Amino acid sequence: MEFVLLLLMVTACAAITQDLSGKMFTFPQETNTAYVKLTPNRLDFGAITVCLRTITDLNRNHALFSLSATSSDNAFLIFKPTGDGIQVFVHNKPETFGGEDYKVNTWHSICSTWDSVTGVAQLWLDNKPFIRKYVGGARIKNPSIIIGQEQDSHGGGFDKTQSFVGMISDVHMWDYTLSACEIQKYMLDRNLTPGNVFNWKALDYRTYGRVLTEQKSTCSCTE
Repeated sequence: MEFVLLLLMVTACAAITQDLSGKMFTFPQETNTAYVKLTPNRLDFGAITVCLRTITDLNRNHALFSLSATSSDNAFLIFKPTGDGIQVFVHNKPETFGGEDYKVNTWHSICSTWDSVTGVAQLWLDNKPFIRKYVGGARIKNPSIIIGQEQDSHGGGFDKTQSFVGMISDVHMWDYTLSACEIQKYMLDRNLTPGNVFNWKALDYRTYGRVLTEQKSTCSCTE
């Protein structure tokens, strides 16, 4: 009985709200069972901005941020396919932002915006904006928001060959499109207005499987 209780604790840690400043989620292996479920403070979106920092050595397909709605599995998805480009999906429609310098084993800062009124999405990588592209899309309701896996059904349907392996940090989400100046503040880590949907400094989340919450690696060695 004690073993069963311990297994349940390891498999799904209880949802908590925590200041994760200076920390990161580590996904150390390819699996379809390890992920972080984020709890938004609202359930209806006419616009979205998501920002995060990530490092991986993957050269295959992998999800960076997965928001599924009851009406569409990939309601808002940031996805790195094999080869060139980063894709943003809105209501299952992908748009590729190509020509990026997405190096493995390097920390990258990524932001993406979308607005249902214009139907336009945009991507930023390491303070570099890409052109704005039309993806369309109606309002997004009743989201399931996950990092570490790509949802092929609402809240599930994970495929380990699309899982994320590496580290993710500084995840924020807003229910409006951030200005270019605000996105630059995120990229440069300067006086950012925290996400109003979820905020890395007060994150409501739950981990499943082998996901570690660790101090973000830094080096200030002196002789």
